[in-house]
Amino acid sequence: MKISKQARRDAKELFRACQVNGLLDEDRVRRAVHEVVARKPRGYNAILSHFERLVRLDIDRRSARVENAVETPPELMAALEASLARRYGPGLKTTFWINPELIGGLRVKVGSDLYDSSVLGRLNALRDSF
Repeated sequence: MKISKQARRDAKELFRACQVNGLLDEDRVRRAVHEVVARKPRGYNAILSHFERLVRLDIDRRSARVENAVETPPELMAALEASLARRYGPGLKTTFWINPELIGGLRVKVGSDLYDSSVLGRLNALRDSF
């Protein structure tokens, strides 16, 4: 479905209205969607479609996945969370996963950014260089 410029503008305006101190408020998002569905303005399907995309992108930007080959010590978890919060701002939700395939090291994914310092990542880079 092609989204008109007006629908994109309306979705962006709706998205900005749902933010509180730069963070998306879940309750405001829910109320905004209900309001748009109740009013049914022209092109509301396109508005909601683009709005959903903006919300999904924001959720991805605000979530970090940290993979480690072994159990991550609590002090390292706290240091990583603090470092990521400094880099990406407040409201970052961090999840820790154990991935034995990494062999060693860490892999951190925040939105579309990937930081791979794992042994598996280095071996793959070495393989690709040949």
